[in-house]
Amino acid sequence: MIIDLHTHIFPDKVASGALEVLLKSMEIHEGKTYPPQTDGTLNGLLGSMTESGIDISITMPIATKPSQTDSINRFVMAIDDKRIVSFGAVHPLSENAFDVLEKLKQSGIKGVKIHPEFQDFYIDSKESIEFLKKAEELSLYVMVHAGADVGFAPPVKCTPERIGNVLKCIKGDRLIAAHLGGFRMWDDVERYLVGTPVLLDTAFISRFISKEQVERIIKNHGSEKILFGSDSPWESPVMTKEFIDSLSVSDEEKENIFCKNALRILS
Repeated sequence: MIIDLHTHIFPDKVASGALEVLLKSMEIHEGKTYPPQTDGTLNGLLGSMTESGIDISITMPIATKPSQTDSINRFVMAIDDKRIVSFGAVHPLSENAFDVLEKLKQSGIKGVKIHPEFQDFYIDSKESIEFLKKAEELSLYVMVHAGADVGFAPPVKCTPERIGNVLKCIKGDRLIAAHLGGFRMWDDVERYLVGTPVLLDTAFISRFISKEQVERIIKNHGSEKILFGSDSPWESPVMTKEFIDSLSVSDEEKENIFCKNALRILS
């Protein structure tokens, strides 16, 4: 079994426009683009899953504005396909953020996705830490975009060091730091996050990091805290899967990464 913990989809009527906006941001800040591997829709994701041999995908919606929260959550909760599970959307700085967390918990949602760059907050700010404490109190997982983002200029709002600051205030075993703890900041991941309780995923890293460093992080952090994620549509699950398969780690460690760790989250 393979569970892709980190994917994105949009409603059919806005998917093409959303991808176009994101590609323009990449061109401005990165000087190049990373073409999407699906059309950004639910059907596009399902087709990619079939081609890639993915059994379950978990979608990670992002509310860039507080006003988007309800409509995004209605969209993901209405998905009627056993192969798709979704985290909830919430803006940590919204006045009703705690209420949203409560409602999502009551709805059976396992966690939420936050993105400090899109949502414009620092992960170790007072407001963010209070939000993370509340999520932890509710036993909700929180996936956070960690490290740089190809669509945003510095400063980086969620660095490994800042996550380390957060871990002084919360237990952290339900915090998932995407992109192996900090996109393009993996030396700092080894310095500040390896060995802590925080979970790391493999989304959108295969073209940017050496196999040797990934193997070292897995060995020193523990494969039981590494989760398979592709960041579809920005990376095909095939690319991520082939990258993980090519690593010099044991079959047991790969099984942890591909499914066992995610199954604990899904209960």
